[in-house]
Amino acid sequence: MRAHHAQVADVIQFSWVDGPGNRFVLFLQGCNFNCLACHNPQTIPLQTPLAKDYSVGDVLEKIRQSLPYITGVTVSGGEATVQHEFLFDLFVAIKAAPDLKHLTTFIDSNGNAEKHVWEILLPVTDGVMLDLKVLNNVKHLELTSSSNTAVLETLKFLASRGKLYEVRLLLIPGQNDSNEELRETAQWLLHVDAAVRVKINSFMTHGVRASSRAWAEVTDEDRLRYRQVLMEEGILDLA
Repeated sequence: MRAHHAQVADVIQFSWVDGPGNRFVLFLQGCNFNCLACHNPQTIPLQTPLAKDYSVGDVLEKIRQSLPYITGVTVSGGEATVQHEFLFDLFVAIKAAPDLKHLTTFIDSNGNAEKHVWEILLPVTDGVMLDLKVLNNVKHLELTSSSNTAVLETLKFLASRGKLYEVRLLLIPGQNDSNEELRETAQWLLHVDAAVRVKINSFMTHGVRASSRAWAEVTDEDRLRYRQVLMEEGILDLA
């Protein structure tokens, strides 16, 4: 794939849930996980007739259309780091453009990338929102078809470099949301970053594949329990 072109699943001109402030969000096509709970399974394959081929210039043009109303740009997926060469080129271009360089550059990632990829990206990245599906590796394999070894190493590396903006927990009733799992996850995260920011994402069946449509959705009662357990363990910055 040409470094200055990418397969793009979608673009959102304005979003307030994909990082700080109002943001332009680019969803790159392709993911290196195969999550049973994925809400956008159509973004998993790298090649699909539904994806669009964008150059860096194409994306910059779209960002400029939103410029008066945004504070930053977030690249998500799929998994953003699958096309990390394009991601790097895009962020370099944003930082170099006089009219865009004030925008913050964020990545929403599953963390499943090697350290050298992050070493390439971090100089032009202001923050990373990292999804932690589940701390237990056996269960992670069941839910994503992949190990979480790289994810945990990424989380530690980002925290050590001051680039870990937020850890996102997609909690699924009966799958990864027991009190014990929540406590273990909170303790592990606090050991890595005592001031870690955590966001709870609630599993819903909208958009998921048939294999997980029968799973229970998160209720208001569940959300209250999640918050209580995590806060009891010391997670103070909780969204």
